[in-house]
Amino acid sequence: MKIVHAASEMFPFVKTGGLADYAGSLTKALSRFGHEVAVFIPGYRAVLDHPELARAESRLVIRVEMGDEFLSGEVIVLQLAKRLTLYVIRRDEYFDRRQPYGFGGRDYDDNDRRFIFFAKSVVEVLRIVDFKADILHCHDWQTGLTPLMLRYEEGRLRETLALKTIFTIHNISFQGVFPNRSFPYTGLPADVLAVDGIEFYGQMSMMKGGILFADQVTTVSPNYSREICTPEFGFGLDGVIRNRAADLTGLINGVDMDVWNPKTDVLLPARYSLKDLSGKKACRRHLLKAHRFDPDFKGPVFGMVCRLSEQKGIDLLLESMDFFVENDCLLIILGRGEKKYERALSNVAEKHPDKVSVSLVLDEEMSHLVEAGSDFFLMPSVFEPCGLNQMYSQIYGTVPIVTRVGGLVDTVIDLADDPEKGTGLMCRASGDDLRRVLNDALSLFANEPSMAEVQKRGMKVDFSWKVAARHYEELYRGLI
Repeated sequence: MKIVHAASEMFPFVKTGGLADYAGSLTKALSRFGHEVAVFIPGYRAVLDHPELARAESRLVIRVEMGDEFLSGEVIVLQLAKRLTLYVIRRDEYFDRRQPYGFGGRDYDDNDRRFIFFAKSVVEVLRIVDFKADILHCHDWQTGLTPLMLRYEEGRLRETLALKTIFTIHNISFQGVFPNRSFPYTGLPADVLAVDGIEFYGQMSMMKGGILFADQVTTVSPNYSREICTPEFGFGLDGVIRNRAADLTGLINGVDMDVWNPKTDVLLPARYSLKDLSGKKACRRHLLKAHRFDPDFKGPVFGMVCRLSEQKGIDLLLESMDFFVENDCLLIILGRGEKKYERALSNVAEKHPDKVSVSLVLDEEMSHLVEAGSDFFLMPSVFEPCGLNQMYSQIYGTVPIVTRVGGLVDTVIDLADDPEKGTGLMCRASGDDLRRVLNDALSLFANEPSMAEVQKRGMKVDFSWKVAARHYEELYRGLI
């Protein structure tokens, strides 16, 4: 098949969250299965600075209609691997920025124009290069209008640019909602801006466009696909989702085992495997030393790597902080996010430097070390479409502590529910229940044989994209 992916980020070129890992890994897996894959991403500064782009041998010039004017852009074409091509959409006015979506806690004021331009550029390049895709697969609100723009352009040209379109919701809480004055930039017919179109409470929603006008809608876990049909998790779009229920599928993400594998992880000070966990002990020592703790500390180490936001359960963690202060354990947190959470967590670390370490950075190498060196990994998310860290944790022999939401339900087996098969500890999204399960973690850690058994069970689970990508392949074939 000929498959096109359009996403606002992709590892290793630019990453703010799980979408980047997903885009980089799924497209690589599909190309290895023998499909011809093209990937479109915006030309942010991090992308343009990436050393891989120096290998680009081809560039295209495009002109995109934006309202009452045409804007030019450049397309950098890079052959990443056999059957895998990257198309970087470059217009420096829109994308030459260090941060993809905003700065200083605020979204960029021109995000509407930036991603309308990106969506239209994808369609224009498909027209120019005559790719004749079987599947156009778009991700999150930044590409939400692309399926609709594709069909509109096909109608104008009277030719087919892609047989079927798919829109994947990675996080429905981010919807690309903008004032109606943004609509003219789309060039779409006026009747699209209606209740049965992209109108959303007096504004326009790019995500709603993807949900309504793609041939198939997917989410990144089966449980999340059910959750977003409810008012509690649908963020105002639950009714729209229910209308597309027959075309909605939840598929679990996979893990790129070229990157996240304790046997081969070049970012770790020591490698290890299911048969020999001695390297994990060495990683634990390095992690503690890096955060100025005693490397010979005997109690459990709890790690956390995430965006510091309400979604990730930082309020629940702060409610439960007395647990870490009062017990013989350590907490190591890595991440950035909302200023109020950065301040609150930093204050705790300053008051209790012998118990808590907080690093307000995005550090890929340290995130690997936290996964490998911790005994338990915390993910007390209020909602979690899929999550990757709970899978990384199991692969690295680190027991995940997660809430009973979204994809966490689909990827972690609660030890309390199934003592024979359990791979982690689960709780409700409440401070009291989180403290309960943290105490369970202390008990598990004190029982070395049981702890080792849970670790090994997790390491045996196959979370690789070799498995996950086959489900996408089946979905694509079914559509066409």
